[in-house]
Amino acid sequence: MRVAQLLLVLFVVCCISPVAGAEEIPQTVATLRSDFDPRQDALDTRVVREWEADGIVYRYVTFHIGTFKGKPSRMAAFFAFPNGAVKLPGLLHLHGGGQRAFLHEVDFYARRGYACLSINWGGREMERANAGDPNTDWGAVDPTQQNVPGYFNLKPGDKYLDPVESPRNNNWYLLTLAARRGLTFLEQQPEVDPDRLGVYGHSMGGNLTVYVAGTDDRVKVAAPSVGGSGFRTRRWPLLPEQRKQTPNGDVGLFDATIGFESYAPHINAPLLWLGATNDFHGIMDDTYRTGELIPHQNVRYVFTPHMNHRFTPEFAVARPLWIDQYLKGEFTFPRTPESKLVLTAEDGIPVLHCTPDTSLPIERVQLLYSVDPDPQARFWRTAEATNDGKMWTAKLPILNVGQPLFAFANVYYTIPTSAAAPRSQPTDTLAISSMLHTATPDDLCRAGANATDKRSTLIDDFSNRWQDWYTLSSNNPHHWEYSTRKLNDPRWQGQPDQKLTLEVQAERENELVIVLTENFFRSYRGKSKEFAAVVKLNGGEPETIALTPADFTTAAGEKLSSWQNVDLLSLRAYFDKDGTLLGSRSWAGKQPAFKKLWWQSHDYDARVN
Repeated sequence: MRVAQLLLVLFVVCCISPVAGAEEIPQTVATLRSDFDPRQDALDTRVVREWEADGIVYRYVTFHIGTFKGKPSRMAAFFAFPNGAVKLPGLLHLHGGGQRAFLHEVDFYARRGYACLSINWGGREMERANAGDPNTDWGAVDPTQQNVPGYFNLKPGDKYLDPVESPRNNNWYLLTLAARRGLTFLEQQPEVDPDRLGVYGHSMGGNLTVYVAGTDDRVKVAAPSVGGSGFRTRRWPLLPEQRKQTPNGDVGLFDATIGFESYAPHINAPLLWLGATNDFHGIMDDTYRTGELIPHQNVRYVFTPHMNHRFTPEFAVARPLWIDQYLKGEFTFPRTPESKLVLTAEDGIPVLHCTPDTSLPIERVQLLYSVDPDPQARFWRTAEATNDGKMWTAKLPILNVGQPLFAFANVYYTIPTSAAAPRSQPTDTLAISSMLHTATPDDLCRAGANATDKRSTLIDDFSNRWQDWYTLSSNNPHHWEYSTRKLNDPRWQGQPDQKLTLEVQAERENELVIVLTENFFRSYRGKSKEFAAVVKLNGGEPETIALTPADFTTAAGEKLSSWQNVDLLSLRAYFDKDGTLLGSRSWAGKQPAFKKLWWQSHDYDARVN
């Protein structure tokens, strides 16, 4: 009976596999990769629409992906290139979750001298689509976000390929095949040099970038952002209470065939990882762990401090410059900054050293450290650094040797020519990150580290402007927001008898909204909740406001009980939550000047609405 069942399975698998002849369920990335030839089937490319603007040719196309369970699948995409150009480097853009193929991506890179293809793997309606225009059609399978369980699945089902537990039943398998077919599309276009192909993508597109780079040797450069970090099924050693997602199927098989850490050893292309230190999706620590598995180690990291899923211009510009270097030979990246975390200093205070590459002029060097084991929620302190002309050095005082220590450096270079990234302002600065250093409590104790830091009631005097904050819409006179994770650092954590006190000066009468978020990214500690206080400002002279936890409430009227679990503080012009608007979308006058933020144990009058 068992033999008969096995023969039946093999027959079905051969019939539904993109390439006939698969003899067993793949157990490794190598065997999973080998069962598909992205060049075998004809593309059957169809041009839905073509137009030209400002010397750029744009095409809305569809092409054949493969035949799955007896039904064909087709991909819709945008393709753009400079009119009349031939043998350009080709770029494959992979959109993020909930997004779609983007005209602005193909336009940006076409104007930069590339032929760029943006595939619509998620199947959302294409930009500028007319009624009846064809879109992505996956046929009998569905690896889109209409089938979310498929991203962590190995089990059989109606929308999956194999009738038994298999990595081919995972959405990422099919999406990787489709992206590789996109490379085939590019290499067959007369405008493209097939020996100069690159791939990049954001978020889920970053995931897909790592999968493609780890399975297709045609890729000559890769640049994922906030995606593709491995070890998704494994708990962080320094945060055992954190819960990992469990795949629907054998965890070992999932890790070996779908885990990014299993693709990294197969990546041959130079790779730039664009990240944000507090990203919910592309986990910083796991990104470094995954990158270290890439054998050639021609890898760079750029991590925007304090951000989640977005970047400031000096970090965003790294991607087009990285792509330029390897597909056009027009830029040379500095080496990864050399860095060392020393735990054995005579005074017991850990020290971070950074020696940057000097191939470009150095604008500044920022040494950062944290004591929070949660990479998504941790606050990154900027250490006070000294420079001897070659090396930057900073002491990293800590409050408790029972907590881990994390440290890295960002080096900011002046680039010869101002550059930009899609949807980002032009900049004259390029930032590159060092490797990430981690010291466990055991490491600190063995090295004889001392707890020399002290609690501080001064949270910020803004002498360094927004160094410890991240800003959103900072140039918008009405929609600005300034946020910091500083209150979750033990050094600046509020105590039960203290009031959160702010000195601020507004030009005119306004309402300032202060938002505190509990358990931000810390579901293991409790439900995330946002508490807001609306403060009336009279305008004119500086004003001092002191707030207790009870002054902050949720949209449902629940009061904040204490400062203990506050992870995020935001100063905002307005706050729109669950249909309730606090503050105003029309801030009167110039943005306020924030003078000082501190913890105060004495009573102050608080003008809270």
